[in-house]
Amino acid sequence: MGAQLRVYRQKIRSAQTTKKITRAMELISASRITKAQQRVAASGPYSRAITRAVSAVATFSNVDHILTTEKETINRAAIVIFASDRGLAGAFSSNVLKESEQLATLLRSQGKEVVYYLIGRKAVAYFAFRQRAAEQNWTGGTDQPVFDTAKEIGDALVAKFVQDDSEGGVDEIHIVYNRFVNMVTQTPEVVRLLPLEVVEGVEEPGEHEVLPLYEFEPEVGDVLDGLLPVYIESRIFNAMLQSAASEHAARQRAMKSASDNADKLIKDYTRLSNNARQSEITQQISEIVGGADALSSATK
Repeated sequence: MGAQLRVYRQKIRSAQTTKKITRAMELISASRITKAQQRVAASGPYSRAITRAVSAVATFSNVDHILTTEKETINRAAIVIFASDRGLAGAFSSNVLKESEQLATLLRSQGKEVVYYLIGRKAVAYFAFRQRAAEQNWTGGTDQPVFDTAKEIGDALVAKFVQDDSEGGVDEIHIVYNRFVNMVTQTPEVVRLLPLEVVEGVEEPGEHEVLPLYEFEPEVGDVLDGLLPVYIESRIFNAMLQSAASEHAARQRAMKSASDNADKLIKDYTRLSNNARQSEITQQISEIVGGADALSSATK
C-alpha cells in the first residue's frame, strides 16, 4: 500500500507541474491573440485599397500582363504552405498540411507537376520526415510575422512565375493557410495567387453615383508592373497574419484543454491516493486490533 500511495503522489506532482506549464502557455497565447487580431484588422484597409487599385487597372485597360494572363498549358504548379514553427497548437499545422495534400492530389490528377514552398518548421519537418523535396522554405517568426519576410516570399514567387518552364519556372501558384474566423474556428483556406484573380471587383455605382474616370500615368503596363507585386506581397502578408492569429487561438484552446485534463488527472489521482491511504490506515488498525486480541488471549 505504501508503494502505491507514493506512486499516486508522484503522478499528482507530475500533473500539477504539467498544469503549470500548460496554464502559462494558455495565458501567453491569450495575451498575444488580441494583438494578432488587431494586426489582421489593421492590414485590411491597405489590402482593400491595393485590391481596388489593381481591380481598376485590370477592369479599365486592355493590356495583357504576365501576372494576370493564364497560360494555355499549365505544366507546373507551386503550393505555398503556411504552417507554424512550434507545436502544442492542436491540429493547426496538420489541418493545413492535409489541405495541401488534397490540393496536390487534385493538381496531379490534372497532369500538373507540383512543387512546394514551405513556411514554418512544422511543414519543413513534415517534408523532411517523408524525404520529400521543397523548392524553398522560410522558418522563424510565424507567430509574429514581419513584412520583410512577406516581401521576400513574394519576390521569390514572382521570379519563379515569370521564369520559363524549361528553366524551372511555374505556371500557377496556390497558397494554403489557416484563416482566422473566431477564437473557436480556424479554417484551412486555399487561394490561387497567380495568375492573379482579383477577389474584390469594382462595385456597381449607386443611383446617384458616377463611375470614376481613370487616366494611367505612366502606361498601363508600367502601372501593373508596380501594383501587382505590391498586391501579391499584401496578400501573402495577410495570409501570414491570418495564420499567426489562428496559431495563437489554436494553441490557447489546446493548452486550455490540456490544463482541464491535468485538473481531471489530479482529481482522479487524489481520490485514488485517498482510497489507498484509507486502506492503509484501515489495515494498520486491523493489525493493531488483531495484535491486541492475540496478546489478550495469551494472557488469559
